[in-house]
Amino acid sequence: MTTPTETSGPAAGAQPDGSSTTEPPKKIEGRSPGRIAWERLKRDKVALAGGAVVILLILAAVLAPVLTALFGHPVDEPHPDQINPDLGLPKGSFGGISGDYLLGVDPTFGRDVFSRILYGARISLLVALGAAVVAITIGVVLGIMAGYFGGWVDSVISRVMDVLLAFPQLLFSIALVSVIPNSVLGLGDTTVRVMVLMTVIGFFGWPYIGRIVRGQAMSLREREFVDAARSLGAGRAHILFRELLPNLVAPILVYTTLIIPTNILNEAALSFLGAGVRPPTPSWGQMLSDAVGIYQADPTYMVIPGLAIFITVLAFNLFGDGLRDALDPKGN
Repeated sequence: MTTPTETSGPAAGAQPDGSSTTEPPKKIEGRSPGRIAWERLKRDKVALAGGAVVILLILAAVLAPVLTALFGHPVDEPHPDQINPDLGLPKGSFGGISGDYLLGVDPTFGRDVFSRILYGARISLLVALGAAVVAITIGVVLGIMAGYFGGWVDSVISRVMDVLLAFPQLLFSIALVSVIPNSVLGLGDTTVRVMVLMTVIGFFGWPYIGRIVRGQAMSLREREFVDAARSLGAGRAHILFRELLPNLVAPILVYTTLIIPTNILNEAALSFLGAGVRPPTPSWGQMLSDAVGIYQADPTYMVIPGLAIFITVLAFNLFGDGLRDALDPKGN
């Protein structure tokens, strides 16, 4: 007779040779916030498509000389043989698009539009990224100071933000660019104008990120980890940039991806009005301006740079929206 605790056969979970079939428990792995955000972002196919387009645009701008040599013609090389002398328009249909000129030629000099679009992407992305760096740097530093210190510091910085938000940025940019010299400290005209555009657009754009950072810093300054750092004798600079700033990375990244398309539109608007880079340096806004007088006869020359601006801005916005959802799902 066997007791309830006895078995008449092999032990449960054991093989005839004595080995056990019980699997060891799986080790639970923790996931970092970055990994969690990436897994959320991977599920957003629209945002991934936007990010892929953004990467392709950046690569096209960086590799503009290579792509021009392979598929186009030198950016400033005129091709008068591609212009109909009687009509003053590109030969052929759709702005002269052919196997040799993938996006046609411009109606004025017969220059390759494909090459000018690539080099125009360089100007637009360079100005947009540079202005974003300026805006993020100023906005984060002043916003975090206003949110943490409060009092008169917050009042002064907030009033400066209000003034800049009410300032006519477009008119000021036109006036400033129109009076700058052709060269400064040995820098060429294009370099000077690009730097001025980055500075002006970034300077007038920092209040937007400043307000966001200020609001976040005001809520974070009351958290326990800030009190703990303060009780341990941490200085103000340590609390601002070692305790608060790492917790603001997510909104800063999201705002960066959303302010870049705005900067692209600002640069295109200034170039359209003649306050951007000067010819023969190509710019998407400048190409749109050149197409105004002939768009009825040659609409292709207006459609192509317009599509370039539209696709670039849309891609950045889609990626920025997806990144915001991935980093802050509770904010939806």
